[in-house]
Amino acid sequence: MKTPPIVSPQEWEAARRRLLVKEKALTRSRDAMAAERRRMPWLAVEKRYEFDGPRGRASLLDLFEGRRQLIVYRAFLEPGVHGWPDHACIGCSMIADHAANVAHLNARDTTLVFASRAPQADIERVKARMGWEMPWYTMTDGFDADFGVDEWHGTNAFIRDGDRVFRTYFINNRGDEALGTTWSYLDITALGRQEEWEDSPEGYPQSPPYAWWNWHDEYVDAKPSQWWGDRDEHDHDPADPRPVSSSSPGDAR
Repeated sequence: MKTPPIVSPQEWEAARRRLLVKEKALTRSRDAMAAERRRMPWLAVEKRYEFDGPRGRASLLDLFEGRRQLIVYRAFLEPGVHGWPDHACIGCSMIADHAANVAHLNARDTTLVFASRAPQADIERVKARMGWEMPWYTMTDGFDADFGVDEWHGTNAFIRDGDRVFRTYFINNRGDEALGTTWSYLDITALGRQEEWEDSPEGYPQSPPYAWWNWHDEYVDAKPSQWWGDRDEHDHDPADPRPVSSSSPGDAR
């Protein structure tokens, strides 16, 4: 293996800073792409779909659990799939392993669910074995074929206006590789992260960055805190929770 050169600390830092310029440009490009997603047209879902869930039959609207947005990942857990009956497919299982704690998404009025064709008893058995906690439903009709996930995995995003449901985005193939964090899921939704710095259409819900964050088990009982520690008198950036040391107020972040 031909390895890169071994350099001095100063040369290494210079190389890191050169690469950082490109990485920041990539971040800005990713933000711009998410802004375009928020301006995607909506497609009305006119057909009624039925799922089996832990509490019985459920419609697509029920999957929202009362929230404004819904993300549905089609996972291959069913007869005929490699790994059955002990596992979902390897790739879908990796994605399930990466999925963010749903409490953080719920705090942004967004529900994440997985859907497969396996019966609920098998889904619950595999979830227990693998330690997965996201809601997982059984498709009972043509939902997978209608939304591009009958032969391959994929992630659909929806939004509701009252009882009306709209499809807002779809991503699959290598696009699914980037999903898993709270941020990556929110970035494919119509409302985005709902933070003030985002480029969103006028009137979209937005709040200060960090203000809504909380421990995943305390969103209901505790008010989200903007700061992990006491705000330092020298810390003038409300978008950065890290306090600047009073002994060195000029420290760069």
